[in-house]
Amino acid sequence: MRIKRVLIANRGEIAIRIVRACREAGLESVAVFSDADAGAPHVHAADTALRVGPAPASDSYLSIPNLIGAAQAAGADAIHPGYGFLSERPAFARACEAAGITFIGPPADVIERMGSKIEARAVAEAAGVPVVPGQIPADQSDAGVVTAAGAIGYPVLVKASAGGGGKGMRILRAKTGATDLVASARREAIAAFGDGTLYVERLIERPRHIEIQIFGDADGQIVHLFERECSVQRRHQKIVEESPSTAVSEKLRARMCAAAVAAGRAAGYRNAGTVEFLVEGAGDSARFYFLEMNTRLQVEHTVTEAVTGVDLVRAQFAVAAGGRVPWRQDSLAQRGHAIECRIYAEDPAHDFLPQAGALAVYREPSGPGIRIDSGVAEGIEIGVHYDPLLAKLIAYGESREAATARAIAALRDYPVLGIRTNIPFLLRLLAHPGFGDGRLHTGFLEDHMESLIASPAPPPEALAAAAAASRQGGNLMPGTGPVSTPDPWVSLTGWGR
Repeated sequence: MRIKRVLIANRGEIAIRIVRACREAGLESVAVFSDADAGAPHVHAADTALRVGPAPASDSYLSIPNLIGAAQAAGADAIHPGYGFLSERPAFARACEAAGITFIGPPADVIERMGSKIEARAVAEAAGVPVVPGQIPADQSDAGVVTAAGAIGYPVLVKASAGGGGKGMRILRAKTGATDLVASARREAIAAFGDGTLYVERLIERPRHIEIQIFGDADGQIVHLFERECSVQRRHQKIVEESPSTAVSEKLRARMCAAAVAAGRAAGYRNAGTVEFLVEGAGDSARFYFLEMNTRLQVEHTVTEAVTGVDLVRAQFAVAAGGRVPWRQDSLAQRGHAIECRIYAEDPAHDFLPQAGALAVYREPSGPGIRIDSGVAEGIEIGVHYDPLLAKLIAYGESREAATARAIAALRDYPVLGIRTNIPFLLRLLAHPGFGDGRLHTGFLEDHMESLIASPAPPPEALAAAAAASRQGGNLMPGTGPVSTPDPWVSLTGWGR
């Protein structure tokens, strides 16, 4: 089988990332766009671009008939779903197969099996992978779920079987009020996923969130590409990811990677996937538990690429075309350290409210060890229809300290005007002593939120001065070299622009 032309069923930075991989692999790329994205950078990056519908994602990026029709109109023989949108919808993979189009991802039945948290848990257990103690109540009534919670022992976590991103999830710390919380979780699960099935697990307090990248092919070969730590998150949304993890010793790494490969093999996995774990403790004595499996490329695949030196997207093309995994396990190694920071159009000082408006100034940093994956450009309008992720900054260094220093320097040289972003929040986070010491857990941001979001609003005259400096070609951030005019950003250090 040979792939010649790839339609990218996504937008933003991931679409541009896939376009670049297509170009390097000698493949033609086809972008799709909604009315809201007609002038977006990913549209201009691809060889061809087709409209797939109006601004609402349900009528464009989530419309399977529109996407299949676009692929057929463009003569695409493969579709890469990116992440989000339809990337983990078995119906989309099946529609591609029915249309004679190669789906660049795992088989539909694997997506279906591992997309159900209950089925994925069963697969992991059958493979001998540790799972969090819990129950899948046969009685799915609210009362039945509460009974299961009591049998496990409070505190527990109620989770939606089809869930993700924290939706359909509630913590029950006592029987009092539990019925209302279960009902709330079910309503949210039905609204988000169309499935109100719930299960119950023992609550692991303040764990670390560590995932293992795996890759498989149709011949049954599966390799791992080591771990990424994703503990820095807010409401189950990851913000900073890194590799390797400060909590993982060589022995723990070997155990977790072996467990991830076993889970992938039990699932019959093919292409790129991620096995996620919750970890109690650190080092050789730490305990880990299967959390879920993501049957797609992850947002944070970049840190794995940085420390292993491989191209995961090009490998996806090869395996989708029927080839073997392009690396032997013994040829893969972690070198140095990488940190990814997600740049969002949001206002941390106001409960991370998503922002909309034109990017009056947008300048990406560069330098040794710095990679920017972005989906925006200066002058474009940031709308309200999609996820507020603007870009990802990936810093690589020979050590964690070097990678952190590079990330901080790059963030300080990343001016954005017109909307507020989380860049100052990220600067405080990376400079926090707890982050520097690697003392991370999934509640880290909650514990330190007050100090991380403190940010005075800039005076109007400072904003005007910054805009004037940008028009004159002056530096927009402190510490970037000599300037001929006063640098307005010096007084704005830490401002949540």
